[in-house]
Amino acid sequence: MNTIIFDLDGTLLDTLEDLTDSVNYAMEKFGFPVHTIEEIRRFVGNGAPKLIERSIPQGKENPSYDAVLAAFKEYYAAHCEDKTNPYEGVMALLADLKEKGYRLAVVSNKFDGAVKRLCGKYFGDYIEVAIGESADVKRKPAPDTVYRALRELSCDGSRAVYVGDSEVDIQTAKNASLPCISVTWGFRTAEQLKAAGAVEKFMIGIPQNLLPLLLRLQEEG
Repeated sequence: MNTIIFDLDGTLLDTLEDLTDSVNYAMEKFGFPVHTIEEIRRFVGNGAPKLIERSIPQGKENPSYDAVLAAFKEYYAAHCEDKTNPYEGVMALLADLKEKGYRLAVVSNKFDGAVKRLCGKYFGDYIEVAIGESADVKRKPAPDTVYRALRELSCDGSRAVYVGDSEVDIQTAKNASLPCISVTWGFRTAEQLKAAGAVEKFMIGIPQNLLPLLLRLQEEG
């Protein structure tokens, strides 16, 4: 095992406050009710269109849906770094993984420009490939972004593992035929992850526990 495909939001980066602020900016601009950070925590995971669909009254049936989505994207593009930071322990983990020769990539349902910008700012020394939502690749849980990352890394999927924090990530890993390591410090609780099919022995509560788990998986074959 020499390749790790990471999710971004809720796994490497705590983006929840900036996402909440951006949703609420769009909601207020069009006169809709704003949301708490805990509501946005439940809404994220399937990309910006689904986030706005869950946030706006009547979802996609709302006549203002497209305009609200556009306002969210514009605001978030300008403010995606205001309050966002790596989770505690993530930078040390990535440095350790890189030192030990692991190939590292990120796949996300966040739009591609923001993914590349954020990964470049925070993880430029470690993450070799960063892929987000775009018109030419299906978003997770389809395995397409994972396959593209593996191709760009020139890595074999049989030696790769997927790391994420949500039910979308569990399904993505399954669809890509990769082992899934679920993290519990992100946007979903351990109970929610287990209900979505996470295997308890493949769950970790702090970034420092990832490398020992990877080594154990390698020993087990």
